[in-house]
Amino acid sequence: MNSFNGNIKTIQVNGNLSLVLVEVTPKLQLKAIVIDTPETAAYLQSQASVAVLFKETEVIIATAEVPQISLQNRIPASIISVEKGALLTKLKLQSDAGVLIAIISTDSASRLELQEGKKVIAMIKLNEVMLRGL
Repeated sequence: MNSFNGNIKTIQVNGNLSLVLVEVTPKLQLKAIVIDTPETAAYLQSQASVAVLFKETEVIIATAEVPQISLQNRIPASIISVEKGALLTKLKLQSDAGVLIAIISTDSASRLELQEGKKVIAMIKLNEVMLRGL
């Protein structure tokens, strides 16, 4: 599981859902949609410290900026290592927020010509991001 620490910047509530913007670094903000509100979860407060969590298999990799796509969570990174298996490839990525892991198909890794040192954009759908109060 990938994990970064950050602080809640904004919370938008509609019914029992909250759209939460978390500042991980001054240059990196990630969004999560959670089935909770500030009334039902004590950690959902402005400026609260939270852990931002997401599975390695939920990371989408792009090799260039992708401006016309709905994914808002974009993390610029460089590939530290590539471990190719028969079906899946594990990528270790260095970002300003720290190290994260992505697991993608080996076919995709080959097609994108992924190798150590290559710059990529790691993207995560906001409904795949989980938050935990610290």
